[in-house]
Amino acid sequence: MPERKPRADALRNREAVLAAADRLFAACDRPEDVTMADIAAAAGVGKGTLFRGFGDRTGLIRALYEARLEPVRRAITDGPRPLGPDTPPAERVPALLDAVLCFKLDHRHLSLALEGTGSDSPYRAEHYDWWHATLRDVVEQLPGFPDGDFTAHALLAAVRADLVDHLAGRRQMSRERLRADLAAFTARVLGGGDPTP
Repeated sequence: MPERKPRADALRNREAVLAAADRLFAACDRPEDVTMADIAAAAGVGKGTLFRGFGDRTGLIRALYEARLEPVRRAITDGPRPLGPDTPPAERVPALLDAVLCFKLDHRHLSLALEGTGSDSPYRAEHYDWWHATLRDVVEQLPGFPDGDFTAHALLAAVRADLVDHLAGRRQMSRERLRADLAAFTARVLGGGDPTP
């Protein structure tokens, strides 16, 4: 039996819910303070619509995160340099980490909400497995890194949402400074020295 296409009103509701959730998470001090009732009211839909469409709060946060991440994911899987698969590994690893950092800076509220769902460990979040596998596979293409598993975990720890929020928020480090510091850290870990002139 062919898969049914969602109705036009269901698609509109989904987009309204995602937009409302994005706005509410961006405006709050603590992501856990945003409830499904808040999102439903802001989107102009019933709570039942949320639960039918997303299952629960975590499902909604994942859907929103995935919608925002999709352009980055496409650039990594199919795009040109520096993120795309044809990029030399020594150039691609820092580019991947920079993409994670920039995504989390641009979507801090959402990253914090997602990394906090279900547990206090971001390592249990589904998106983490994808980032880790992608980075590990590229690291293992570098000389001297036959098992890039730990290295990928260690590098991703530098872009945890709570750390990015702490540095950009409480420590008030600029985006440029964070990106430069991450590039220097990555170069040191990979043995390439400091890339700054």
